[in-house]
Amino acid sequence: MTRDQAVALWRQWNNDESLWRHALSVESVMRHFAHRYGENEEYWGLVGLLHDIDYQKYPEEHLRHAREILAPAGFDEAFIRAVESHGWGICSDVEPAHVMEKVLFATDELTGFIAACAYVRPSRSVLDMEVKSVKKKWGSAAFAAGVRRSVIEQGAQMLDMPLEELIGETIVALRSVAADIGLKGNL
Repeated sequence: MTRDQAVALWRQWNNDESLWRHALSVESVMRHFAHRYGENEEYWGLVGLLHDIDYQKYPEEHLRHAREILAPAGFDEAFIRAVESHGWGICSDVEPAHVMEKVLFATDELTGFIAACAYVRPSRSVLDMEVKSVKKKWGSAAFAAGVRRSVIEQGAQMLDMPLEELIGETIVALRSVAADIGLKGNL
């Protein structure tokens, strides 16, 4: 499936612009990490783009409908399993095993946390954001309270990557799509 076809599939099931920005964020991060690990950037990117394919229509049953949407569209078992694994322990019992699954699990909520950090910066941007800015907000339970920091930390451990490195790599990945996801700010 081409990216354009994947976008059309996403649009068939979703129309929320906030979810779209999140899909673009996770796509960018997955492409970045695929490059880092020498994996297929297009494939990993599509996993990121479509990881929440059923969320808008079925928020209370998230990931219980992903397979029935993705399989008929031609996605293979590895793709579907990766999508299902990002909700492990939250809304799925599919444990991340492959590095692609672990990256998705670790960075899904992290993209939202970094976006929240960017929104409160004077620049409203990820372009000038550093890891220390994100870490400063990390310990405040009231800040971005819906983000499960323990999931991000668990994902970093799965990847055998220091949390600071995971945050830094995710920031770098988000910079490449800053304008598309509303995080270019006034820079």
